[in-house]
Amino acid sequence: MSKVSVQPVVEERRRSERTEFLVRVDYSTIEELFSEFTRDMNEGGLFIETERVHPPGTIVSMQFNLPGSDKPIQTKGTVVHTTGSGESPPGMGIEFDDLTPEARRHIDELVRALRAG
Repeated sequence: MSKVSVQPVVEERRRSERTEFLVRVDYSTIEELFSEFTRDMNEGGLFIETERVHPPGTIVSMQFNLPGSDKPIQTKGTVVHTTGSGESPPGMGIEFDDLTPEARRHIDELVRALRAG
């Protein structure tokens, strides 16, 4: 599996390296509900691959299941950057706003395990 490279429109603000794994993310704005995939996540946020990007500053509610977990993670986040349809992959980077300490720890443990191989 190759590493997904994300080229943000704004300067790089990511605090932690993201790790690649496929997770379905159900998310909604005030107006619409979506279901897309992320392959790129860390304890600070994720990148959703989609042609239907929302502008930076958009608040989204998200729900997703991590590999090896039966309990879905529910959180809110803010779109911090987007990539366009001519870029690979198109989508948006979302920073978690209210991730619980338990969910943050679970993501951190999964990311560390995947990085270690």
